[in-house]
Amino acid sequence: MTERELYVKCLVWDLDGTVWDGTLLEDRDVRLRPGVRDTLRALDERGIVHSVASHNDEADALAELAGLGLAEYFLRPRIGWSAKSVLLDQVAERLRLSPGALAYVDDRAYQLDEVRSARPEIRCYPADAVPRLPGLAEFSPPVTEAAAGRRRAYLDQHRREDDEEAFTGPRHEFLAGLGTVLTVARAGDADLARAEELTVRTHQLNTTGRTYSRAELAALRGSPDHLLLMASLRDRYGDSGQVGLVLLHTGPEVWTLRLLLLSCRVLGRGIGEALLAHVLRLARRAGAATRAEFVPNDRNRVMHVALRFAGFAPVGGTLLEHRGEPPAVPGHLTLREVPA
Repeated sequence: MTERELYVKCLVWDLDGTVWDGTLLEDRDVRLRPGVRDTLRALDERGIVHSVASHNDEADALAELAGLGLAEYFLRPRIGWSAKSVLLDQVAERLRLSPGALAYVDDRAYQLDEVRSARPEIRCYPADAVPRLPGLAEFSPPVTEAAAGRRRAYLDQHRREDDEEAFTGPRHEFLAGLGTVLTVARAGDADLARAEELTVRTHQLNTTGRTYSRAELAALRGSPDHLLLMASLRDRYGDSGQVGLVLLHTGPEVWTLRLLLLSCRVLGRGIGEALLAHVLRLARRAGAATRAEFVPNDRNRVMHVALRFAGFAPVGGTLLEHRGEPPAVPGHLTLREVPA
């Protein structure tokens, strides 16, 4: 079973009786329920995105959301007649989120019970709780400048995914045409809030699962034997902002990768491979060997695969050691290192 995450990343909404009063298939004259618009806006500003899991006619439901001026808030809505737990699984898959990062709101108790039974890691709330949701701890993550642009970043990602799906040539040709630039720089004071947010929010593409407070990150950034790096990404679809973090212990003979994490939005684009190649080259410049800590959980197997493909092999406990030459940075992207 997938674990429940500390903070909700996506609130998924039922429609009839939840977003609006009434049943759309019976009466097109439905009315927006009190508190819905305010909750949508408040959570959106915190970087919590929204989607839909509804039993309805898809075309009619999307048209109604557009007429209410709300369609822009809902990412990858799933509208059909499958069980709500199935629709929620589809939302999670389309948004590249763990089910434990979702919450669900519905006016019907039996639908909430079905979701609780099938997916206990998903938080469930009755429709009358909607106005109170922004006041709950699970909907109150650390808020950074990146939060306000998260929905836009998802929309850019979805345009990229849709275009890739329609692309008829080899995948490497599509990736080569993205004009991807990965910028890696030492973290500054202004980056610490985002660094903390990344450790709290990022679970799937994460080598150890450790979280760090802003104060802890500030101390590590100022430590003479640690290196804290932030990775930013952009391509022709838009600027994804800071999507990754690297924490290295820089000993005189051995550098140890204590944490590598990436936003789930960059999965499958070679960003992890590029960062590992960069880290290994930095260590080699310093004349040091490289080790990495890896703490497995039920969601981060992809990071273990990335480490092994980069040449890391287990040496005992949670440690892996790199052997051989550093891998090349994937050819479809440009890695830009900002001098300290």
